Amino acid sequence: MKKALVFLADGCEMCEALCVVDVLRRAGINVITAGVTGERVVSSHNVEIKADVKLEDVKDEAWDLVFAPGGMPGATNLASSDKVNSIIMDTYNRGNLVSAICASPAVVFGPLGLVKSGKATCYPGCGDFAPNVEFLTDGVVVDGNVVTGKSAGWAFDLGLKLIALLLGEDKAEKVRSSIYYKD
Repeated sequence: MKKALVFLADGCEMCEALCVVDVLRRAGINVITAGVTGERVVSSHNVEIKADVKLEDVKDEAWDLVFAPGGMPGATNLASSDKVNSIIMDTYNRGNLVSAICASPAVVFGPLGLVKSGKATCYPGCGDFAPNVEFLTDGVVVDGNVVTGKSAGWAFDLGLKLIALLLGEDKAEKVRSSIYYKD
């Protein structure tokens, strides 16, 4: 069974995080949500989310996918965590998937050198956090094992793309049709 880690930090964009968690779990992927500073996280819209675990509890595990939701200041809270950065780079260096959406491609992945001009997307205006990268306006962009999404409106598409990359297009289509997404 594939394993995915979703980082949750105070100020995260709740629908980006939970939308991706939802579709990955529907596909049978073992998704663990990890609170960066504890199990209780408050989203950018003041909704409390209970993470499955504290990040500290899973920092030494290997993952098939790690995912960084956006939102502000959630993205900056992720970027300032050495543990988050270490897990992302370890996963990337193993050749496994690393994914971010909204502000996080620029704010989290930018400083790590994981996004390249013309091969990533992010929320309009957040590119200022990675001034040497020219971001695309596409909704979802795949560059090797780096998968980025533009915004909350693209969270389902991003989640389905991650399923396709991990389990195949057929599985992604089964999940898409089961939720009547874009029918």
